Amino acid sequence: MRFMASIFVCSLLLLGCDAEIGDSCSVNVDCSTSGDRVCDTSQPGGYCTVEGCSASSCPSGSRCVAFFPTASLTAPCDPLTEDVLDTSVSTDDCDVDEVCLKSGYCAPRYLQRTYCMKKCSSGGDCRDKYECRETGVLGTQRLPGEDESYGTVSDVKICISGSYGDDDVAQ
Repeated sequence: MRFMASIFVCSLLLLGCDAEIGDSCSVNVDCSTSGDRVCDTSQPGGYCTVEGCSASSCPSGSRCVAFFPTASLTAPCDPLTEDVLDTSVSTDDCDVDEVCLKSGYCAPRYLQRTYCMKKCSSGGDCRDKYECRETGVLGTQRLPGEDESYGTVSDVKICISGSYGDDDVAQ
């Protein structure tokens, strides 16, 4: 009986011990026993994340970030005037199926991929092979909330692979 109670307690402890966003991993179960987080094995050492997040769905200590391929960011736009209601200052540089990113480039909506990313304030908050980088460059953009737009959303610092975007043109 005592042996069964020990197994039950250990099982409960394991269920409550999911990895944090940004932790290393090899397979999905390393990130979550309930399947609500995935292991992005394309990142150095793996990266626990939530794919397809919304602006308010990421766990504490992380933010939902939209990623766009930098090769698709070719048309310039003004995030402060793109699609604003005041027609005297409004610009319309992006196509209907694009958003104007804070970096000043139109991005096709259909290419957007969203992931929960670990927040940081300095490089010391990130593990080896990752750096603390502000969104708004290299095709990254914090996903806007309900009362925000892509052009005016505030940036956030995230732990991201130091090699992300090295082959891309800085946008």
